[in-house]
Amino acid sequence: MSRPFRLVDVFGTEPLTGNPLAVVTDAEGLTTDAMQAIAAWLNFSETAFLLPPTDPAADYRVRIFTMAQELPFAGHPTLGSAHAWLEAGGEPKRDGVIVQQCGVGPVTLRRDGDRLAFAAPPLLRGGRPDEADIARVAGLLRIDRTAIVDAAWADNGPGWIAVMLESAAAVLAVEPVRHHPEPVDIGIVGPHPPGAAVAFELRGLFTDAHGGLIEDPVTGSLNASVGQWLFASGRARGSYVAAQGTRLGRTGRIHVSQDEAGQVWVAGATRTLFSGRTHD
Repeated sequence: MSRPFRLVDVFGTEPLTGNPLAVVTDAEGLTTDAMQAIAAWLNFSETAFLLPPTDPAADYRVRIFTMAQELPFAGHPTLGSAHAWLEAGGEPKRDGVIVQQCGVGPVTLRRDGDRLAFAAPPLLRGGRPDEADIARVAGLLRIDRTAIVDAAWADNGPGWIAVMLESAAAVLAVEPVRHHPEPVDIGIVGPHPPGAAVAFELRGLFTDAHGGLIEDPVTGSLNASVGQWLFASGRARGSYVAAQGTRLGRTGRIHVSQDEAGQVWVAGATRTLFSGRTHD
């Protein structure tokens, strides 16, 4: 059966500068094994499969796969899936609001100017990591333990552990190990100087199915949980723009804000760059 798909660039400032996402916009009938095989073959950080919702309040359901496993939630697939669903003719049940059903439950999206924004879901795990976990991360990043100013669990689906370095320059200077036999998801964050065009620099590292430590171009889930951490700790107020993908030659820009109710929103540009149909 032939199925429509789109390749969406998420968070980029221009085409081909963000994080690519493959979206199969009609995935009914595909088995879990088939979805995982497609995601592994495409070799993107994530691939999304759109399905009719089983929650009557949701507009669509999405299943998100990395090259190795299914995730209950991920950020750039959330924005990219909503973009692809709208472009394919999806009509929200509520004006101005899109409700996505995924593994963590319903996720609300809205328009943010010419961008889409999603409401950061509650953390599955937060708080300060054990000292042994922080030391392990320092070893994987090949930095001295004293270079880590602060750390937090930032798990909202992917099991992120986030570490704060003293500056954006320190973040960009990190040369991590290339292989780690156990699954790990590490976020690195550091502030840019006051008055810079962006407030924070982020990098997201994760292990692939073969134990390779891969850098993700731009990571919505990490920026969501880091945003919650930055606002809660007083390091950010109101709104800010973060950069990610710099070391990979990408210009990801993530717009993070907190509303009066305390909800953190993550917004970014979305563009369909390629579309077509699959062939069995």
